[in-house]
Amino acid sequence: QVRVVESGGGLVQPGGSLRLSCTASGIIVRIYTVDWCRQAPGKQRELVATIDSSGSTNYTDSVKGRTTISRDHRWDTISLQMNSLKPDDTAVYYCNFRGYGTNYWGQGAQVTVSS
Repeated sequence: QVRVVESGGGLVQPGGSLRLSCTASGIIVRIYTVDWCRQAPGKQRELVATIDSSGSTNYTDSVKGRTTISRDHRWDTISLQMNSLKPDDTAVYYCNFRGYGTNYWGQGAQVTVSS
């Protein structure tokens, strides 16, 4: 059974930083492409950042230059470092392990940017 777990969410002031982490059990993490997505209240889920099995990354325009997606040295934990956070970044952030015809989603981590 595959289990995906996100951690690191919380409340942060505008301009602050936050680091989210994601890992999975039951799959070989390093061979999957991993997406970080978010869903704000009343809005559709959107893709924030992606890292594939070779380490190549992509970001949505709204977070470019202030967000970094990475894998740890063992390639079994995927992090999303977000800086210069804005109230518009408030959302539930989800991790998705994608590949081989499957998608494994986590339960999400709430990020709230507010003073």
